[in-house]
Amino acid sequence: METAQLKLILEAILLAAGRPLNIDQLLAMFDLHEQPERGAIREAIALLKEDYDERGINVAEVAGGYRIQVRDTMQPWIAKLWEEKPARYSRALLETLSLIAYRQPITRGEIEEVRGVTVSSSIMKTLLEREWVHVVGHRDVPGRPAMYGTTKQFLNYFSLKSLNELPSLAELRDLAAIGKDLQLDLNDIPGIVTESANDQAETEDETVTEELSSVESSNDDNVATLH
Repeated sequence: METAQLKLILEAILLAAGRPLNIDQLLAMFDLHEQPERGAIREAIALLKEDYDERGINVAEVAGGYRIQVRDTMQPWIAKLWEEKPARYSRALLETLSLIAYRQPITRGEIEEVRGVTVSSSIMKTLLEREWVHVVGHRDVPGRPAMYGTTKQFLNYFSLKSLNELPSLAELRDLAAIGKDLQLDLNDIPGIVTESANDQAETEDETVTEELSSVESSNDDNVATLH
């Protein structure tokens, strides 16, 4: 199969998929007698990326594979397609998610030790339901508390290939001291809106209940698939 034709086929597949596809999943779209080599797939995707260099969409590689998405710079205009405002996340939830991302595997008790407050059950439930975190094991101590880590869905949502692409923090100090740094990093991610300083005094349970009840399915607001 010629590279030009393969490129068109892959473009159509990625546009129609609505989710990231890895090399194996792309190969599965072809009959055995016409299945291209892995190298040919990668070459065609590289050429497709070049085709999109000057367009409002691009081919992104995330943890789950490749996907065609709207460029981040188009967000101000694309956001007008949705009447609902971007999901608003409490500072407590963002701090908890940051600790899991940077210190995984980590237990709920260890999160509470760093933050100095109890982690709301609503926060953990939300992170698990969003499939941003999952239980990766149990600490070998009395009570065998669950240890949490981030998921591939977490990486896909934030357009990351791996945890190595997370914003760099010299060290994870007391979150009360680095709150401003965390908010700066997270505000740079499309679809994230953090609480203002005036809102930070709200209790975790109240904040999560009020602000996360209308969260839509993951990545709806920052990834657009063309059909």
